Amino acid sequence: MSALAGRPFFRMNGLGNEIVVLDLRGTDIVVSPAEARAIARADRLAYDQLMVLHDARSPGTEAYVRIYNNDGSESGACGNGTRCVAWVIMRNDARKRIFVETVRGLLECRREGDLDFTVDMGEPLLAWNEIPLRETVDDTRAIALQIVEAPLLRNPSVVNMGNPHAIFWVEDVEAHELARVGRLFEHHPTFPERANISLAHVVSRDHVILKVWERGVGLTRACGSAACASVVAAARLDMTDRKARVTLPGGDLSIDWRVSDDHVLMTGPVELEFEATFDAAIFADAQV
Repeated sequence: MSALAGRPFFRMNGLGNEIVVLDLRGTDIVVSPAEARAIARADRLAYDQLMVLHDARSPGTEAYVRIYNNDGSESGACGNGTRCVAWVIMRNDARKRIFVETVRGLLECRREGDLDFTVDMGEPLLAWNEIPLRETVDDTRAIALQIVEAPLLRNPSVVNMGNPHAIFWVEDVEAHELARVGRLFEHHPTFPERANISLAHVVSRDHVILKVWERGVGLTRACGSAACASVVAAARLDMTDRKARVTLPGGDLSIDWRVSDDHVLMTGPVELEFEATFDAAIFADAQV
């Protein structure tokens, strides 16, 4: 039987980005990829990201957070999920700031209101080998990339915000079949670790409209790290300022690529949908 059976969890969302938060601090339980996939298949639990809290590894942090996509793979960053984690940790106290840790590093989380949080997502990585790309590219503001299935999508900007992102600049994010071609771009040989694929339309110097195919997930209503990557990429091309509103299908995020230290700050809401415990039947077919 899975050690997760009977464990409590929070079902949440950040702008419709479906999140499950599981607090395993104080235990030695580690979620397997098969268990992560089993949770994603369960009725009412289909998620984009599973945020699993483990005991803190670094002084001054509240938890070490492992992030699972719904295909069981792990992600280095999830801005919407990190805001949900911040709510879970701070829900019963008056603190305004905490730090959590992921494979990406330390993330500062600040409470802005009852359900609004800012996450410091750190500095973007911009070199070709940091993203990473398969081959050397001198300028990651635009790379040579095109597939026959989507001839109008070409030369994306690439940024790493804890995971790889490719942003295609378009006049209308709905004019392209991202649901059809997103997986092809995600698995393109250019990206040895796969990539999140975004369609971005710059409305003005402080407003971007974004649609995202998320690595290991598929189409999503919101992706915080993609919103961060889009503003960084747009600012590098002088299409926007370093602070902008990003409109996703689930709503708006405020992104600020801070001049003083190049850290990217993401601000937005969270929503608690329900609390429950895992039924043992969820894991009946999982290899644990």
